[in-house]
Amino acid sequence: MRKATITGIGSYAPEQEIPNSYFNTLLGEDVDTWLRQNVNITTRRWCKDDESVADLCEEAARQAISEAGLVPEDIDLVILSTDTPEYVSPSTASVIQDRLGLKNAGTFDLNTACAGFVTAMDVAAKYIAADERYQHILVIGGYAMSKYLNKHDKKTVTLFADGAGAVVMSATTEAGKGFLASDLKTEGQYNGWMGIYAGATHQPVTETVLKNHDHQLKFVHKFPKELNPKMWTEMARDICERIGVVPNEVDHYFITQLNFNSINETMDNLGVSRDKAHMVMDKFGYTGSACIPMALHDAHLQGKLKKGDLLLFIGSGGGLAFAAAAIRY
Repeated sequence: MRKATITGIGSYAPEQEIPNSYFNTLLGEDVDTWLRQNVNITTRRWCKDDESVADLCEEAARQAISEAGLVPEDIDLVILSTDTPEYVSPSTASVIQDRLGLKNAGTFDLNTACAGFVTAMDVAAKYIAADERYQHILVIGGYAMSKYLNKHDKKTVTLFADGAGAVVMSATTEAGKGFLASDLKTEGQYNGWMGIYAGATHQPVTETVLKNHDHQLKFVHKFPKELNPKMWTEMARDICERIGVVPNEVDHYFITQLNFNSINETMDNLGVSRDKAHMVMDKFGYTGSACIPMALHDAHLQGKLKKGDLLLFIGSGGGLAFAAAAIRY
C-alpha cells in the first residue's frame, strides 16, 4: 500500500527581530515578564514592510525540496496552508509554483487557521494514497500575522509573529513507515471569538472598518484555558489507540506553539516526559500555521529526529479547528 512519508523539511523566519522590550516601550508597561512567565515568548520575527507571506514560504519550500533531493519539476502538487494569504485571490500556492518553477505542480490554498498545516499534511497523505500520479507533494504553512496586528492591542500584538515551514511528502511502500492516522475536529461555535472579520465578502473594507480596526486580528472573547489541553489530550490518546501504541511510545510531539503551559499540561495528562514536546515559541513567538513545521525543522537541525521515530502532530486554531496526525519518520 502506498503511503506518504516526510522526505524533506525546511523553515524560514524574517530577519527583523522584535524582542519583548520593544513592547515595554510601545505599550508603556512591563509585558516582558508576563510573556516569559505565561507563554514562554522572549522574542519574535516580523516581516519588513517589503516582505510578505510568499517570501517566507518560498524560502522554506526551497529548503524542503533541496533536502528531499528533488528538483522543481519533481513536485506534483503544492498545498499551502495560511490565513494570512498573499492576496484574497489568487492563491498563494500559485505564487510559489511560479517563483520556484514547479511547472508540473497543481496548487491550492487551505485555510483552517492555525490547524492548517496538519490538515494540509492529512490532505497530501490522502492524495498520495489514492492516486499514483502524485509522488511528491509540497506542503507549506505560512504566516505573516504582523500585517494584521493593531500595534496598540496588547492582547494580540505581543503574541503573534511571522514565519513559514514546509515539508515534502513522498510516496513510499516501505513497511512500517509514513503516514499512519489522522483526526480532524471543529468546535464551530467559537468561530466568532477570534479572527480577522473584515476584508472579505461579509464586511468589505470601509472607512468605518479601518477606524474600528475590524480589518485586523481581534480577540473577541477569552477562550477557556482548559480547552486546548483537553482537546489535545483526547486527540493524542485517540490517535495512539488507533495505531496500537501508548502515548509514551511516541518519540516526538509537535503541538501548536502558543503557550508552553498548555503543552506541558498535555504531556502531563498523557503521562509523557515534557522533553518529548519540542518548543520554539521562546525564540519565534506564535507563528500560527507555520509553528508546527518550524518546530519540526528546529528539532531536525538539532539532530533530534531519527529514522523510524514516531511523530505526533497536533494543531489548533481559530474556528475552532483541530487537526492531529501520526507519522513514522
